[in-house]
Amino acid sequence: MALDSKTTLARARAAIKIEQEALAATALALDAKFVEVARAVQATSEAGRKVIFTGIGKSAHIANKLVGTFNSTGLSTCFLDATQALHGDLGLCNEGDLVFLLSNSGQSEEILRLIPGFRRLGLRTVGFTSNPGSDLAHNTELQLVYQVPREACPLRLAPTASTTAALALGDALAMVLLAERGLTRDDFAKFHPAGNLGRVLLLRVKDIMRSGERLPIVNETATTQQAILAMTKAKSGSIAVVHPKTGKLTGIFTDGDFRRSALTGDDFLQKNVSAFMTRAPKTVSEHALGVDALRLFQTHKIDDLIVIDAKGKPTGLVDGQDLPKLKIV
Repeated sequence: MALDSKTTLARARAAIKIEQEALAATALALDAKFVEVARAVQATSEAGRKVIFTGIGKSAHIANKLVGTFNSTGLSTCFLDATQALHGDLGLCNEGDLVFLLSNSGQSEEILRLIPGFRRLGLRTVGFTSNPGSDLAHNTELQLVYQVPREACPLRLAPTASTTAALALGDALAMVLLAERGLTRDDFAKFHPAGNLGRVLLLRVKDIMRSGERLPIVNETATTQQAILAMTKAKSGSIAVVHPKTGKLTGIFTDGDFRRSALTGDDFLQKNVSAFMTRAPKTVSEHALGVDALRLFQTHKIDDLIVIDAKGKPTGLVDGQDLPKLKIV
C-alpha cells in the first residue's frame, strides 16, 4: 500500500521535533560536570595519554563517530570494542588514559563489566549516558549526561532521540576543545589531506588564479579601447589597472565599468581607462587560502578578484566563474 503523503510528512516532522526536544533539553542541562569532563580530556591530551571511547550496539556506532570527530581535530582518540576488551584488548589501555563508556540506559552489562578492569589499570572513567541514576553513572569518576524526554520511535524502542542527543553532546565536547586549542583551518587541513574537504582546505589562491597571458594589465594612461582589447585577448571579464611608473595596482576595469562608460558619450573609447575604473578594488594575496578568496566574493558581491604581491603589484586574477569548476563552492 502506497504511503499517504500527508500522513508520511506529519510523522516525519513529528520524529524530527522529538529529536529537537532532546537536543534542547541536553543543551539546557549542561552544567559544571560538562566542564569537568572537558578539563579531563584536555589534561589527558596534554599529558600525552590516550582518550578512549567504548560502547555496545548503537552506542558503539556513536562512539566510533566521536572518535572520528576528535581525531579530525587533532585530538588523538581510539575506539575499544567492549566485547573484545573482556578478552584481551584491555592491553590497549594504560595508566592515566581517559575512557568514555557509552550506554544510553547506563545498565549495559558488557559496559559495566569493564569498569573494574579500567580501575585496576589506573584509567579515569566517564559515564556517558542518559540515566544519571544508573549503575554506570554511580560507578564512574565523571559523568556526561544527555537528556531524552522520549524516543522518536512510535514503539518507544528504537534508539532515535537518544543517539542524536549523545552524538550532539559528544560533538559539542569536541568543538569546545577545538576552540580552546586555537585550531586553525591550516591545522584542520593537515588532518584531511584527501578527498574534496582536504582539497578545499589546502587550496591556495596561487593554485586557482589566472596568470601570465590570462592576466590582462594596462597602465592608467591606456585608453578604454585598449583596455577592452586586452580583456578580449585574455578572455577575461576584467583587467588590472596599474600606475605607469611603479606598476602597483590602482584599480580594476570590468565589463560592468565598460557598459557604464558607454553612457558617457561617443568618445568614451578614447578616454583613459582610469576615468571609468573602480579604484582601490578588493585584492588578495596569492598565499591566501582559496576559501579566503571565496569569502571575499561572497561578502563583497564581486565577480573578479585581483591577486597582488607584497609590493602591491598584480600577479593574478581570480574569476568568480572559475570557483564552481574548482569545487570550492
